[in-house]
Amino acid sequence: MQQQIWSNFSPVFRKFLVSYLIILILPNIAGYASYRASIDVAKSSSIENSTKTLRLSKEILERRLQEVEGFTKQLAINQDLNRLIVDPRPLDANNVVGLGRMQRSLTNYSSTNDYLANYFVYLQNYNVMITPNTLFYRPEHYYELHQLENMSFAEWNDTILKKPHLNEIMPLRTYTRNEGSPSEKSTAAITFLQSLPISSFNNPQATVAVIIDEEKMGSMFQNTVEQYGGWVMVTDLEGGTLISQGIDDEEIARLRSVPTGVEGDTMRFEDGQFLISIKSELNGWLYTAGIPEEAIMEKANRIKRVTAILTGSASIAGLLIGLLLAYRHSAPIHRLLTVFREYGSSGEESARNDLDFIAGNISKLITSSKRLETELQEQLPLLRDAFIKRLLVGEFSSAREVEAVSSQTGIEVIGGQGHVGILKINGYGGLQSEEIVQELSVWRLLLKQMLQEAYANILITDWGTDKIAVVFMQDDETAGDDAYPDETPLMKLQDTAYRQYRLSFNIGMGAKYTVLSDVSRSFNEALQALDYATYVGAEGVTRYEDAVRESAMYYYPLDSEQRLLNTMKAGEYEESQRILAQLFTRNFEERDLSYEMTQQFIIELKGTFLKLTEKKILHNEVLAEEIKNHIAQIQPTEGVLQIRRTFEGLVEDICSDVVRKKSDMNAVTVKAVIDYINEQYSDQDLTLYRVAERIGRPEKFISQLFKEHTGENLSEYVELVRITKAAELLLENRLTIDEIAVQVGYNSAHSFRRAFKRVRGVSPSAFRQIKE
Repeated sequence: MQQQIWSNFSPVFRKFLVSYLIILILPNIAGYASYRASIDVAKSSSIENSTKTLRLSKEILERRLQEVEGFTKQLAINQDLNRLIVDPRPLDANNVVGLGRMQRSLTNYSSTNDYLANYFVYLQNYNVMITPNTLFYRPEHYYELHQLENMSFAEWNDTILKKPHLNEIMPLRTYTRNEGSPSEKSTAAITFLQSLPISSFNNPQATVAVIIDEEKMGSMFQNTVEQYGGWVMVTDLEGGTLISQGIDDEEIARLRSVPTGVEGDTMRFEDGQFLISIKSELNGWLYTAGIPEEAIMEKANRIKRVTAILTGSASIAGLLIGLLLAYRHSAPIHRLLTVFREYGSSGEESARNDLDFIAGNISKLITSSKRLETELQEQLPLLRDAFIKRLLVGEFSSAREVEAVSSQTGIEVIGGQGHVGILKINGYGGLQSEEIVQELSVWRLLLKQMLQEAYANILITDWGTDKIAVVFMQDDETAGDDAYPDETPLMKLQDTAYRQYRLSFNIGMGAKYTVLSDVSRSFNEALQALDYATYVGAEGVTRYEDAVRESAMYYYPLDSEQRLLNTMKAGEYEESQRILAQLFTRNFEERDLSYEMTQQFIIELKGTFLKLTEKKILHNEVLAEEIKNHIAQIQPTEGVLQIRRTFEGLVEDICSDVVRKKSDMNAVTVKAVIDYINEQYSDQDLTLYRVAERIGRPEKFISQLFKEHTGENLSEYVELVRITKAAELLLENRLTIDEIAVQVGYNSAHSFRRAFKRVRGVSPSAFRQIKE
């Protein structure tokens, strides 16, 4: 077995394998270059994202602090506060109403900015401190509840209350609050200070202090700390720490080489950390973020791992695929070589290059194929002639079959109306010598050429040795009700043929056909017209109407009977009535039949209807017996009009029963479709294809049948079933909308919501609330 497999590893296999390996190596080289570029991009992307995050946090913080500054400026122009500031009352006097009104107005400020949640306004003339929550008539009372670390009351009073301030910010200090709670609460905070009026630099009359928790400010930088595992700190111009997140005071003290934040000195590595600094143009603060190097390289390392795994896996898979493809592609060539050498060539040809050897043999095949194609082209006129003959004798069962065969033969059938004519060369009756046959062939060829020059839209074929059949096709838009083709060219053709070649011929023309299946009828009528012209010695064109006036025979050709049977079997009421009306017109309006011929025609027609009852075409057996009785009771003495009405009634009864039978069968099919949809509505892959596959009928048939019986498209019905079930589940109020969407067959909650609103007019959630 191994030896047999190894024998297939021909030089062709090795050539394929080497080619695949080269193709495999080139992407690996390009992949390595892309990998190195990706590492650099990932690293620079992480640094850039970190810088953007720090810069965005800085901008937000500065904007919030500007809002705090704007708050102090609003207080500077507050009329109630200004009246209190300039009030000349002694310090021990109380202005309860004015102070209370001011305290209430401050409450509104604290609700607009969480940085203003903790602040006070100190009025020196009253020695009162106003906060958003209460009034302190002595600063000592406020300081007992709000203390700064390592600062006595006296220091606090001199530093904050008495000293003038202009947009001053005290660095980070521990701030302790004890407002009646069982335990004290300590937080780190910075203090924003502003003296009022703003222009009173040396003699402030009021002081505004805003205490901002470090946690509130640090939340701006929390993303950097959590995402990268780093830290952030903000320092003022003197180096005082304003904010620190993810780093304590000891670590801050150990930092040796923090970037200055100015252009050209914003990034630096230190002790495995990547330091980024941004200096504020607004207040000169320095924003510094420290990010571990492994966090910066996280994406790069992930790319490295993924690239290594993918490259290794792809190389192994590529090698295996290369072996498989090399064997797969070389094996057919090896088999071709075996076949060609066994049946085509041997000796020196077998020793040549394999591909050249195959190319030579394929060239021979192509040459043979072209020769065969040429032979087929030579046979094409015969195929076209056979198509026309089949059309004349009525071998095609439908217009679709006519179109299919005509496209294969390259014949264009124009319109669905026209006439059939037959030309019969005179003077050669009963003569069958070889010379006569050859002479007739020449005359037929000559006449066909002349006919093609005279008429644009015709089909011509030989019919025997002395006849030519012609189909005069007419465009549906230009054809009249009974318009025959222009006979002037035919008359000129007769005159030319006689004057130049002493050749005479008769022409029989059938009545107009209105559908392609009636071509055979028009052809038979043309034969009858030609026979009549030959019998009476008529010249020129003899029409079928001219011949039947003198005929005593009834008209009921076999193809008309077969078409009548087929249309009634199919339940095609209108077409059946058309054929029946045509038969009565041909026999009783265009002919003057004797009583015997009328009786014979009625018997033939009754036999046709009896054939349907004998073949068990009818679904209703009682109706079949009634039709047999009606047929038996028809007598020629009843009169043509009454007989025609009786047969028309029989056609109606038969077609109605056939249609009813089809309808019952279709109703069963539709019910099976509905049952299957009700069972499988929860299947997300429930499509028209799945339904047709289950029922065992074509998709187009199922779609049209369902639309005819229910009045709605199958997809709309599926949606209605799903939404109806979804509405029941919504009323039960046990499942979420996403769970209901999956349970009723939708692949997403979004598509379910859109479908529910389209069907019910409201969203699923609104429907559930309305019903509750």
